[in-house]
Amino acid sequence: MTQHLSGSSEPLDGASKRFEVLYEDNHLLGIVKPVNIPVQEDATGDPDLLNLLKEDVKERFNKPGNVYMGLVHRLDRPVGGAMIFAKTSKAASRLSESVRTHSFHKVYLTVVHGKPPASYDRLTDTLLKDAKSNTVTVVRKGTPGGKEAILDYTVLGSAEGYSLLKIDLLTGRSHQIRVQLSSIGCPLYGDQKYGASVNRPGQQIALWSALVGFPHPVTKEEVELISLPPQTHPWDLWSKELQKKAIR
Repeated sequence: MTQHLSGSSEPLDGASKRFEVLYEDNHLLGIVKPVNIPVQEDATGDPDLLNLLKEDVKERFNKPGNVYMGLVHRLDRPVGGAMIFAKTSKAASRLSESVRTHSFHKVYLTVVHGKPPASYDRLTDTLLKDAKSNTVTVVRKGTPGGKEAILDYTVLGSAEGYSLLKIDLLTGRSHQIRVQLSSIGCPLYGDQKYGASVNRPGQQIALWSALVGFPHPVTKEEVELISLPPQTHPWDLWSKELQKKAIR
């Protein structure tokens, strides 16, 4: 297995200055997604990550014509951390198959208000998305349009009325972590959509893609991309060593 840790290795030759590159070869590009950038083009018209990466690769490798960049998984606009993109359609297809067969592994770190009722638990809910308002709610099982959402959480520590959680995401539903944790009374720090009553406008949501693991689509070697959140409040209530140890 090869591990690629944010900020722990020498820059790759020709690596992007715009994004922190965790891993790159002819098939894949793994980066640290900056916060508050949409992954795909949306109604705001703001620059999106997919097109920015295409431009970046085109410039760095002096590629003529269009550059292929396959989107394999998503992060909400305000969320940062490790992401993997496919540089060929074959790599995209094989990574998508890894997602379907659950050999694509995602771990998140998050800071929530309060403390969950158990130090470890599996949350299983049915979620329904309202496309018009771009909001998701927990609904009864069997509700038309509802999709099953499953995650495991582990409480890593509590301080100053907050808790640091490790999240193992078992399904990839829209806003899943934010909605499921809010539904048990622990909204995410800074989440304006599902925790407006306890968060102040302008706070940055404390949700971070800490680990993305998958079999390489060509070599089949296990690859892990690791990124730790910035050591700003509220992340700095817990040590980087604790965070790093928890996700490995």
